[in-house]
Amino acid sequence: MEYSVNKPYPKVAVSEPNLAYASLLLEDYAGVVSEQTAINQYLYQAFAKFSNNPEFYQMLLGIAKVEMKHFEILGQTIHLLGAKPKLKFIDVTGKHLDYWQGKFVDYTTNMEKMLIDNIKKEYMAISKYEKHIAMINDKYIKRSLARIIEDEKIHIICFKNYLSKVVKREGS
Repeated sequence: MEYSVNKPYPKVAVSEPNLAYASLLLEDYAGVVSEQTAINQYLYQAFAKFSNNPEFYQMLLGIAKVEMKHFEILGQTIHLLGAKPKLKFIDVTGKHLDYWQGKFVDYTTNMEKMLIDNIKKEYMAISKYEKHIAMINDKYIKRSLARIIEDEKIHIICFKNYLSKVVKREGS
């Protein structure tokens, strides 16, 4: 199964350094709903279920690898914008920097809850990327974020398909 759109990612580039744009992207990079959180969430879920569910394990590893590619793209973009790609972001007040924390990962082991939470967070990530596309006036960054959104939509399809299998099994 494919976990990303079958087309190349745009070249990582920026029109010019811009710390305000870098600050927005740090939220996508290492915020509560971010690539860093998604990577850790999916790896935790894969390792929690690997021994009794190899299909789920492989799907989560595949999706985590795609999220790692997104993390790489964002990190390189943040650097080109003139900031360090640290695991920090502006908090909800907009006044303070906060660092990524392991508490952003949901440690449930209930399969249905995992999948529902993953779907919800993928939608939240898409919404945030769309918001940032609207706020950023840089064609290169917009292209990268739009391409990442395409992969996130594939992840939603994967999780929904697997959720329907789980519900069907449990309903039988």
